[in-house]
Amino acid sequence: MSVRTSAGPAAGPLARPSAGPARTLAGAAAALLLGLTVTAPAHADVGAGTHAAARVGAVHLVGPGESIQQAVDRAAPGDTVLIPPGTYHGSVQISVPGLTLRGLGPQTVISGQGTSSPQTADAAAAPDSAAAACAQAGHGICVTGTAGHRLADVTIEALTVSGFAKNGISATETDRMTVRQVLVRDNGQEGISQERSTRGRFQGNEALRNGEAGIFLANFVDVDGGATDTDGALVADNHLADNRIGVVLRRLRNLSVERNDITGNCTGVFVVGDENVPRGGDLDVRLNRVNANNRYCPSNGKLPFLQGSGIVLTGVEQTRVTGNEVVGNTGAAPMSGGIVLFRSFVGGPSTDNTISRNVLRDNGPADLADRDTGSNTFAGNQCRTSEPAGRC
Repeated sequence: MSVRTSAGPAAGPLARPSAGPARTLAGAAAALLLGLTVTAPAHADVGAGTHAAARVGAVHLVGPGESIQQAVDRAAPGDTVLIPPGTYHGSVQISVPGLTLRGLGPQTVISGQGTSSPQTADAAAAPDSAAAACAQAGHGICVTGTAGHRLADVTIEALTVSGFAKNGISATETDRMTVRQVLVRDNGQEGISQERSTRGRFQGNEALRNGEAGIFLANFVDVDGGATDTDGALVADNHLADNRIGVVLRRLRNLSVERNDITGNCTGVFVVGDENVPRGGDLDVRLNRVNANNRYCPSNGKLPFLQGSGIVLTGVEQTRVTGNEVVGNTGAAPMSGGIVLFRSFVGGPSTDNTISRNVLRDNGPADLADRDTGSNTFAGNQCRTSEPAGRC
């Protein structure tokens, strides 16, 4: 393993620390490298003589006053960029496969606060930087592949992304992207957003007070189309609170949302499909704790006002909602209730879904609310009230 630090101060001001603990670079490196798991070799270097030796991913340590973006730009596939505690203003663009962007916990903060919106002041000062497009879009960290060439194996972990006009983390055309132990808070739209991607892993994160969803996964954000097969994406063990919606799954198939703690949002989980083919669905929502999602959120032009919705299915098929604890979600909105099936807003029914072995109580106006016209199965749920009667 090699540890690399910047050769000097960054040429531009993107993502530089404005404050942090007083510590030597050597001390920071020692602390950061304790317990570091070296990224698996991504390619080979030719060493002395004619033998090719497997390359071990290099570690690029961002030092005081230096740029995260320039460390990312220097990195090769399989490398790690390590970020000591401190607040780093500006956006970061990742286009390197196999890159790990690692902080040292929530004290490592990538911040959009104090910058212009949606274009940050840092991006305006360095318009040719790799992060300029990400900053102009209003996002914090952008992970970007291209159609037909998904960016693979990027990992973001152990840091905070806060205060950006749009998304904290915004990913497009990725494969096997991992986000773990990340705090995304106070971003204007999504905490973590991913579209047109496969095999993502979102585990052990915390999403607080984001303007739209804590975690938002979609086929396409801005256009129509059939559902994307995510090939087994996973959203697990996250804490999602005080967002508009905890988790949104939009026109997707073949993924799982499990063991998350989802509370204090306007809606806990929103699984969205429509008439496009293939339809959204064939996914699992299981073993989550979905409690007291009772904030009031006004209509945003796409949805009616939201309040008191636990788990909502609209226009999806073959979705399995199993073993969840859904408690105290109450409101007077069209989709209020514990677990709610609702006809899609373009008229597509929810069909062939199975709602089973959930524990529901104190949800209003009902624990189970079937406000759809599709054919769905309700079995083994523990609840007191349903509409129509007989679903418990």
